[in-house]
Amino acid sequence: MRKLFPMSFRKLFVITAAVAALGIAAGAAFAQTSQQKAMIDAAKAQGTVGEQSDGYLGFRQASTDPALTQAVTVTNNARREAYARSGQAAGTTVDVAAARAFVTIVLPRISSGEWYRNAQGQWVQR
Repeated sequence: MRKLFPMSFRKLFVITAAVAALGIAAGAAFAQTSQQKAMIDAAKAQGTVGEQSDGYLGFRQASTDPALTQAVTVTNNARREAYARSGQAAGTTVDVAAARAFVTIVLPRISSGEWYRNAQGQWVQR
């Protein structure tokens, strides 16, 4: 059986605490504006944008709105920076920190009706 968390619980705790402390726990990256957050929240409710198991936002449906694309880019860039810091603090990679944040912080906060992309690459509606 493959272990879901091959690292120690201490490292997992460090990653989770570091990411939460950086503001990812609220589902918003601190570099985005309130208008960008509102756009992303609306796009999530409409099913255009969803969370992904890699810890970043993704487009479930194509968007021609450059402002929404920019909002997703800003959010993902801020998340990447936060994951890099938390991964460094835990002695792991950005990718591992991002995936752990998705499982421990983001996934439990996805609202009913919203979409997320699982580790198999499938979009699933909560």
